[in-house]
Amino acid sequence: MNARNDAAAQEYPRAVARARYVRDTPMKVRRVVELIRGRSASEALSVLQFAPQAASEPVRKVLASAVANAENNLSLDPDTLWVSKVYVDEGPTLKRFRPRAQGRAYRIRKRTSHITVEVESRPKKTSAKAGADGKKGAR
Repeated sequence: MNARNDAAAQEYPRAVARARYVRDTPMKVRRVVELIRGRSASEALSVLQFAPQAASEPVRKVLASAVANAENNLSLDPDTLWVSKVYVDEGPTLKRFRPRAQGRAYRIRKRTSHITVEVESRPKKTSAKAGADGKKGAR
């Protein structure tokens, strides 16, 4: 019971944004999502802005929406936001057919994704950071 109270004390305010039925395969979107997991929201947005993958654009839009939700709906400071959870689920697959030789048909699967981004506001640790910088300057 004591551990549960400690976990509740560490509960930070969170904002969620989802994009459903995105026409990118979940496997390709998951590659992009791995780039931003655990980063600060501003850093993750800049990483996605310059990522060469095509799937980075919808992920960036969902992250920007989660930051806007946190700022407008929960009145959180955007500078304290971190990407706490981000995952990609598989959406429905569109089935299409391609004509092949000798009257055969080849099935084409156009996969879709559901992207979920959850950001949470963590207080900045200024004292620990200042102590680490002081050690670097002493060398």
